[in-house]
Amino acid sequence: MSSKLNPVLIIGGSGVVGSWTARTIRTLHPDLPLAIGGRDLAKADAVARDIGGATGIKVDLDRPDLGLSGDQAFSAVAVFVKDDALSSMRYAQHHRVPYISVSSGTFEIGPEVAQYIHAPDRAPILLASHWLAGAAIFPVLAFAKSFQRIDAIRIGVLLDEQDMGGPAALADYNRITGAAPASLTVKDGRMHWVSGDEAKARYVSIDGVELEAQAYSPFDIMALAARTDAKAIRLDLAYSQSASRRRGEPISTEIAVEIEGQGADGKHRLDRHEIVHPQGQAPLTALGVALAVERLLGLAGGNAPKAGLYLPEVLIDPAYYVGRMKEFGTSFENKGTVV
Repeated sequence: MSSKLNPVLIIGGSGVVGSWTARTIRTLHPDLPLAIGGRDLAKADAVARDIGGATGIKVDLDRPDLGLSGDQAFSAVAVFVKDDALSSMRYAQHHRVPYISVSSGTFEIGPEVAQYIHAPDRAPILLASHWLAGAAIFPVLAFAKSFQRIDAIRIGVLLDEQDMGGPAALADYNRITGAAPASLTVKDGRMHWVSGDEAKARYVSIDGVELEAQAYSPFDIMALAARTDAKAIRLDLAYSQSASRRRGEPISTEIAVEIEGQGADGKHRLDRHEIVHPQGQAPLTALGVALAVERLLGLAGGNAPKAGLYLPEVLIDPAYYVGRMKEFGTSFENKGTVV
């Protein structure tokens, strides 16, 4: 079926995470054609040749038509750079194909939402600016199924200082951490923006080392607030040395999840889970976008969704997502339950 589809256009597909995504899609769906879009056609062509079944395309986000010819057709558009003009989103809506965005901060979601509202029947719009495109929220939702009630969700993530990725990822990080007036949390059942000393935190790495961290608010916070009704939700980011690098090994990325509430037996529980990918953040981000692409095209999880505004956890089953994370090299360790 996938070979009958038009190519998936990956804007930023020659970058670090974009090229990881293209390779992940190729692994999941060997026959799905891909278009590697970028400003540098030579780099895009090189990635396309390496992946196979792909073509390189020069993309200009300053143009409404993206600089593409009228006879080019795509089955979906995924963008890995911050498109302040929303040219890529409008292009997808105009051509009525699914669109995936992964670069927006919680505080800057408004323009994409407004663009959707003014053309709600055009295309499925998936806003996936969660931590690593879903690598934290889907495990949380999978773990949460063993609770009757969830009172608090605490997520700690570690991004190794040598694992930022390419220029686009660095620009996103600097923009979101620099421009955001504060970080979104949930406190006492209310949305609560923290800054200054209140935003400071400590992250305990998987080897027990305690590191400085800071509140950070990808889409996970507002999504978990809507999905779980937890009275307290917070995500803290440590931008530091990973446990693997302290051991003299290559970089890894870490996610520590603590869920507190009432278990299935009615007793109080506090669970901690540690999630690690030994190759850093890019493989997990790539997997999240790849799973979003296959879901939007109806290649897994049911029929392709109709035009609408979506978050990935609304469309993808957490157990399926976690299973794929494990298949693609992610380790999960349950550190136990404190009653």
